[in-house]
Amino acid sequence: MKNNTQSQSSVTIIGLGPMGQAMARTLLNHGYEVTLWNRTASKANELVDQGAIRASTIKEALNASEVVILSLTDYHAMYAILEKDSDILAGKVFVNLSSDTPEKAREAAKWLAGHGASHLTGGVQVPPSGIGKPESFTFYSGPLDIFESQKELLEVLTSTDYRGEDPGLAALYYQIGMDMFWTGMLSYLHAVAVGKANGITAEQLKPHAISTMASLPQFIEFYTPRIDAGEYPGDVDRLAMGAASVEHTVHTTHDAGIDASLPEAVLEIFKRGVANGRGGDSFTSLIETFMKPADHRIEPSRASTSHL
Repeated sequence: MKNNTQSQSSVTIIGLGPMGQAMARTLLNHGYEVTLWNRTASKANELVDQGAIRASTIKEALNASEVVILSLTDYHAMYAILEKDSDILAGKVFVNLSSDTPEKAREAAKWLAGHGASHLTGGVQVPPSGIGKPESFTFYSGPLDIFESQKELLEVLTSTDYRGEDPGLAALYYQIGMDMFWTGMLSYLHAVAVGKANGITAEQLKPHAISTMASLPQFIEFYTPRIDAGEYPGDVDRLAMGAASVEHTVHTTHDAGIDASLPEAVLEIFKRGVANGRGGDSFTSLIETFMKPADHRIEPSRASTSHL
């Protein structure tokens, strides 16, 4: 449902961290009327000087536009901000670019639908500096008709990659990406620490680090069809040999006087796979180990509280 008193070129942004500010600036540069709200109102000062409108209340911010972009820490923040004005959410389209779990995205979509509003989940794949660049992209999921109706606006921010109707899919793809990114970058930092302990600078390590990371796509290409077929033959690599290799990494880390908790965690996973009889299979058989995880769960945060 569209409110005819609102311009289709108007948009409200709630949350003015670096990402929210980058989105607001980009939309202003493309001629959109942008209304802003942030708990710390002064964060809007520079954008107001550039033509944005600062809302003094959430109600004012919501009334200004049909489309509301949320750029918040998590979904808990969304409820904290919107619950007190839930009576005016009907007819709004919420593009939620906040980071959280797929299940939280599904809960949020259901909660907003209960108040007559629509929800698009977004997973931005670039830092704030990538906003406004066509080579950047964002995962989206939710009602296809809502996505199509807002695609022109969304593609001002980044290119779009629509994943499907399930509101949790964009969050899932985003979190999978974060799983790989943070684990990979943490391994890089650990490698730099080991290098520095042995007199090797990050600059000296850089070509080797880049070369190692650049080799990963070919491994992914090779192993993908085998993984989808559930096949883990030990014709190219064997898990037992991988475990020995990781053990050498652990020893090297200890010898350097560096915290070995990261490679030790990797070694524990390899050992679990070997103990499960996979020693002669490929290391990719560790997928089966991950599918039956050890009980080392992190306690849920306050953001996990249901709002249904």
